[in-house]
Amino acid sequence: MRTVDAAVIGLGPGGEQVATELARAGWSVLAVEEHLVGGECPYYGCVPSKMMVRAADVLAEGRRVNALAGSAQVHPSWAPVAARIRAEATDDWDDEVAVRRLIDAGAQFVRGRGSVAGPAQVRVTPAGAESELVAVRAAIVVATGTAPLVPDIPGLAGTPYWTNRDIVAVRDLPTSLIVLGGGAIGCEIAQVFARFGVDVTIVEALERILSVEEEETSALLAEAMSRDGVRIRTGAAAAAVRHDRTDGFTVTLSDESAVRGTALLVAIGRRTNVPGLGLHTVGLDPDARTVPVDEWCRAAPGVWAVGDITGHGAFTHVATYQADVVLRDLLDRGGPSADYSALPRVTFTDPEIGSVGLTRAQARERGLRIHTGSTQVASTARGWLHGPGNDGLIGLVVDADRGVLVGATSAGPAGGEVLGMLALAVHAQVPVEQLRSMIYAYPTFHRGVQDALRDLS
Repeated sequence: MRTVDAAVIGLGPGGEQVATELARAGWSVLAVEEHLVGGECPYYGCVPSKMMVRAADVLAEGRRVNALAGSAQVHPSWAPVAARIRAEATDDWDDEVAVRRLIDAGAQFVRGRGSVAGPAQVRVTPAGAESELVAVRAAIVVATGTAPLVPDIPGLAGTPYWTNRDIVAVRDLPTSLIVLGGGAIGCEIAQVFARFGVDVTIVEALERILSVEEEETSALLAEAMSRDGVRIRTGAAAAAVRHDRTDGFTVTLSDESAVRGTALLVAIGRRTNVPGLGLHTVGLDPDARTVPVDEWCRAAPGVWAVGDITGHGAFTHVATYQADVVLRDLLDRGGPSADYSALPRVTFTDPEIGSVGLTRAQARERGLRIHTGSTQVASTARGWLHGPGNDGLIGLVVDADRGVLVGATSAGPAGGEVLGMLALAVHAQVPVEQLRSMIYAYPTFHRGVQDALRDLS
């Protein structure tokens, strides 16, 4: 039986990072991936979708020329977007470069399925070959990520619906699109397609889109997307789906109304790739939705988990952050364990929605006495100078007893970039009085943080 120092099952951003760094440190590493090395982000998620967003933003800016700088006519074409995704982002969904990078670092790579077979053992089933048991001396790292969640809606199965994995590969745009789900993926894609001339309707079962954000942030984005032509149906779930080759999709909603479109995107969430990992062999619940981990990402004796399956956020930056934590633990590098109190997230719509830490509701649920403050980006100097496209707000949530930020929202042009200083303030627990006394460059978007601090109640 083959013996290695470490086995890494799943090579998304977190798993690939762990496998590469352990191999470079001189460990014998078995790295197993069933699909593409690099995972969801470079092929189906962050990278291609943000290329789409960039293209749509250019169209929006072009349409603002008439109000700011003269005259322009904008004629959208999806062809350069599709070509750029294939050539620059995904290598036409080929991971040869990523595999070579892993092997050059010294790892043993197997294309196939991996699972935990017991303490210090993994089972590897290469594509088209018999399974093999491998003994593991030091660490098993599980990083199998998530996949699109497809709900059990009557009539949906068997239809040519899209998930995020399909929509990034689209060569020709539909005339109309129904988006099931008003979360980050659904909102980003809806706005992109609308700006390219597609008739788009979002269907969200909850009462508002981006329900994880502050209520005013959801309202801000809904208004901006409506101006782009996106219709938003909230408080109504999809009850049935029908597809006809001629007429496309008809989605009947829980309120008995219906929406129609030539294409359908299912973007209601993600499901973790936990089933079949053999976690019961090390005392873990194989039917759990996520894999519970401690502050060092340890899931069981000799087993670590990183990324989406840990339930700390389906973000590339969480996976790579946890990978660093695991590497510090395994390589005795020293440094802090995991801390998720300043976890940032960004939705790349226009306005761009960035947030970190706790919302007002979450802070109150934890029993905190809070002060809040906010400002509209349009009322700041930079927002006024920016003109069209200046929708946005900066909101702060302060622990009144400790005098530090525990949460913040930065929505607007470059909202995710302004979030950087707010994430640092939350992470480092910078006193609010120290933030008040800073020098803020004028005229910048981040200067709006100073206005929000003045508004603290």
